[in-house]
Amino acid sequence: MSEQDEQPPFLYVVVCAAGIAAGVGKLIAAAQERGWHVGVIATPLAMEGFFDTADAEARTGRPIRSAWRRPGDPRPFPDPDAVVVAPATFNTINKWAAGIADTLALGTLCEVSTRGVPVAVLPCVNADLAAHPAYQDSLIRLRGMGVRFGCPYDRADGEDFGWERALDLLE
Repeated sequence: MSEQDEQPPFLYVVVCAAGIAAGVGKLIAAAQERGWHVGVIATPLAMEGFFDTADAEARTGRPIRSAWRRPGDPRPFPDPDAVVVAPATFNTINKWAAGIADTLALGTLCEVSTRGVPVAVLPCVNADLAAHPAYQDSLIRLRGMGVRFGCPYDRADGEDFGWERALDLLE
């Protein structure tokens, strides 16, 4: 393969419905600075005002995906070289670990988890939910599948979300 045939690595950014999602542009910009092409997949609820969808589309040059494509429709993104889930909610992490694929975001996560694609997750889960036994079991299951987790973010801590940490987890 010649250098001209080589494509830049493609990163899927999965965005869940958490208030901190408003900052996802920082992750997109950081990924692009590191040479990634980016496609955003959002949970349906995240599309309802949790982040600036027009800004994300302008940054990536691609539409945000949140719904399944119809049979025969072209694939809007190439296969991912890596996936970042940020912010990752309690609900998404638990459903993913249970193999529930009731949204495009979850279906995508369930699929890539079986392909050996590197996946980095920045949870946005408060301390009470993080202590829940189902959540702890989900982390164990997903880690066993090779998923890499950053420390849970709890807005009550007052710390910055640190979007770039997700990219560091992939390296």
